[in-house]
Amino acid sequence: MFYIPIIGALLEASGMIIEKKIMKKKNIDYKTFTVYGFLAIVAVMFPFIFFFWNINPDLLQIKNIMIFLLIVIFALIANVLIFYSLKRETMSEFEPINMMQPLFTILIAFVFSFFLTEYAQERNPIILIIALIASVTLIATHIKRNHLVFNKYIIAALLGGFFFSIELVLTKFLLPSSTTITFDLIKSSFTFYFLRCLIILIAAYIIFRPSFKKIDKQTHYLNWIVSVIFVVYRIILYWGYATLGIIYTTIILSILSPIFIYIFARIFLKEKITKKQIISAIIIILCIVAAIFQGFILGLFNNILSLV
Repeated sequence: MFYIPIIGALLEASGMIIEKKIMKKKNIDYKTFTVYGFLAIVAVMFPFIFFFWNINPDLLQIKNIMIFLLIVIFALIANVLIFYSLKRETMSEFEPINMMQPLFTILIAFVFSFFLTEYAQERNPIILIIALIASVTLIATHIKRNHLVFNKYIIAALLGGFFFSIELVLTKFLLPSSTTITFDLIKSSFTFYFLRCLIILIAAYIIFRPSFKKIDKQTHYLNWIVSVIFVVYRIILYWGYATLGIIYTTIILSILSPIFIYIFARIFLKEKITKKQIISAIIIILCIVAAIFQGFILGLFNNILSLV
């Protein structure tokens, strides 16, 4: 099912471009959009939850409930930070920062592999070298006249990516293990995402108390579209985590999504992309590609050793 990650990357890129188009409007701030976005996602999923509801009784244990609450907290913080950054930064400036999220995810999963058996498959020391190269590349793109330039919006994007990574790694605890797409896996992923978004919506509304009176019709339509996109994208993402593992899924999606985002930003948002941004993106993508091939080579090497 090689086409599934391609669909996931295309959905992620499309969703982010539409979000940026919404955030460019003067009557939408990051607080309003956080609540408004999750309201639309919950509304889109609500009619289907009656058919897809599925909770494993083991998830009601205190430990799993605590993990779920941590996921909600990290996801809320991450979304607020990302929307705060996306409101001000162009997609061509935002995307190299956003591309660090997959590497954060890989690194966190790698660290967890030493302490938790659920993450044993994620252990690979070469990932550390690759992540270091990508990080240095990202820092180098923000050095101007011998000074490191990271404004508050870029820092917000980096922190948002980091918190998203923690959330995604913790998610593996609560997803069933599988090797194929099953209806139970789809139902579990759908239910998990619905509950996650519902709790975030409630918390964000209590914190921000936004008003939707100034939102125009076009924004309403775009928000519904992006909500459907991210619901399908998350189900694909959770399927990948449960079937292929965190690192492999993250790597595959992360190669294609930035390419689509840069293309869409140039076509639909009319953004100019600098040579430095292109070089940075290419190096980070090459790091992700290297992670794929090193995993394949190590796997092949281990298979050869097992036959000796």
